[in-house]
Amino acid sequence: MEYSIVTGGSGVLGKEVAKFALLRGENVYILGRSGEKLTLIERELSAKFPKSIIKTAAVDLASETARAEFFKSFAGESGIVSALYFVAGVDTQKAFIKYDERRIINQARVNYEAALSFTNYALKNRGKNLNILAVSSLTGVTPMPYFAEYASLKGALISFFKALRYELKGTDVSITVLAPGSIPTRDDIIADIKKQGLTGKMSAKSPEYVVKKAFKCLDKNKFLCIPGGWNKVVYVLSKLAPPAITERVIAKKFRNKEKDAFG
Repeated sequence: MEYSIVTGGSGVLGKEVAKFALLRGENVYILGRSGEKLTLIERELSAKFPKSIIKTAAVDLASETARAEFFKSFAGESGIVSALYFVAGVDTQKAFIKYDERRIINQARVNYEAALSFTNYALKNRGKNLNILAVSSLTGVTPMPYFAEYASLKGALISFFKALRYELKGTDVSITVLAPGSIPTRDDIIADIKKQGLTGKMSAKSPEYVVKKAFKCLDKNKFLCIPGGWNKVVYVLSKLAPPAITERVIAKKFRNKEKDAFG
């Protein structure tokens, strides 16, 4: 049986990705941190898509053992990967000196290590075609003081998948990296968007809008997908502006903001 694997499926964006995949007629295997949330999501989506096969699994993506156990279970079900939608992410935000070892490792493993792990598995266990959609961030296009680890890991995802895309040129694998601006999902993110004022409002796009744009890019085999006109402008400016100016502006914006939702 072929499945589209969705990581981060217990979150708002991951759920929206799973829903869109189901609308496309795909069978989905939804992974997340909370088994309780996944059960509710499975019931909701099964009611809306009764003809589709929907499975869920609670997996700690930061754990190599947990990932290996899922891969073994998936293989035992004769699972074939038709698509990998890597949505999971940990977005701790504060001065790096305030991090402890656990937060450093957890963020690196979920945001980067797990993405490579699942991609490697998907490539080795794919069907005739394989679609890969990886969620990065607009923060990944430039160094960001006071958001340093998260931004660097999201930037590393862009670099990795760009290189991988070249390696797989001419094959049946399509790769798109999604680099959105703000998405009003959790309460802390919604509050942060409001604090940013006009720029926050211009950057913010709904989960439905972002996912729709992401799949449109994927179908066109477009590599970097940046939803929203203002976010495209920010991307261009980040490439043109002198690094010293960019870093100063970012530092001023984020110096006094902290977010540790996954503490």
